[in-house]
Amino acid sequence: MLAAIGQARQSVELETYIFADDKTGRRFLDALVRAAQAGARVRVLADAFGSVALPADFFAPLIGAGGEVRFFNPLRFSRFGVRDHRKLLVCDRQTVFIGGANICDCHSGDGVTQGWLDLMAQIEDAELAARLAKEFNRIFSNAGFAHGRFRRLRAFRRFRRRTSDPQIFAIQPGRGTSSFQRALQQELAHASSVDLIVPYFLPVRRLRRLLRQIVRRGGRVRLILPAHCDVPVARAAGLVYYARLLRGGVEIYEYQPQILHAKLGIVDEKVFAGSSNLDVRSFKLNYELMLRFNDPATVAGAKKIFAAALENSRRVELKEFRASQNFWERWKNRWAHFLVARVDPLVALRHIGSR
Repeated sequence: MLAAIGQARQSVELETYIFADDKTGRRFLDALVRAAQAGARVRVLADAFGSVALPADFFAPLIGAGGEVRFFNPLRFSRFGVRDHRKLLVCDRQTVFIGGANICDCHSGDGVTQGWLDLMAQIEDAELAARLAKEFNRIFSNAGFAHGRFRRLRAFRRFRRRTSDPQIFAIQPGRGTSSFQRALQQELAHASSVDLIVPYFLPVRRLRRLLRQIVRRGGRVRLILPAHCDVPVARAAGLVYYARLLRGGVEIYEYQPQILHAKLGIVDEKVFAGSSNLDVRSFKLNYELMLRFNDPATVAGAKKIFAAALENSRRVELKEFRASQNFWERWKNRWAHFLVARVDPLVALRHIGSR
């Protein structure tokens, strides 16, 4: 990503949830400043909540060099619930990076000996880059979240429009099933092999049912979930689903060396990659971005990534899991699930309707 920014001469569009004031963040800032000084139009969009720790003058060198910086949904106590969780870099409308990694030190490393396990896909495709740049511009233009209360409520309460794009899934808050969730469910309905890497796993009932049905009709489902999570309450909430999935024949593995943050889905010969988790927040409340690939090279590459992660994961057995779930653990996990799957969405809904 740093090399692509360094080579950009026309435009750089960077969107992230977390932009940190650390070694990695400062390296990116320096690269962005140099790109702007070289004549490229540089625009940065960071989420106001995810990047709340940034000093007020952090981006001053970039702005002084002619760059543009905006923070999505500037913080107000009454409306912090809806966030921009997307991670996207488009350089010169040719090179694209998309995935789950933020701009901070914790994502630097191999995910085994150092740093979180995460994933960014690099794509060289002018047509796709142009479409994603257009999507970036849509969110960048509305980063202030300055719509009136009635308009925001109306936007959320109406059903999200169906999109015909077979590759790009831009998720935004709204009623009904998102384009990504709908596409994933359609693929799962006929799949025979499913491999998923997910850091926050709170799937809706239909997704859970589809995973069990794949096994019942002779297929195989493997989930790599976190043994260590940056949001422990989210992991605890996901444990509520383990027993029934394991009884249904779904294989669950927990990634051991580092915190797991990658989002990758391989459904037969199709790949989903991007920023979305399989939870209520990603499906209903956040702005997320996912891509679908079906070319053989990408599918083969994704399978290698999954296989490498599997080697560093430990399989969860039903008998062992049940033995670990005493009354206290079950009570804790149920409360975590209530907070993440019920309270958080309700609070965010109230924020959407607030000025």
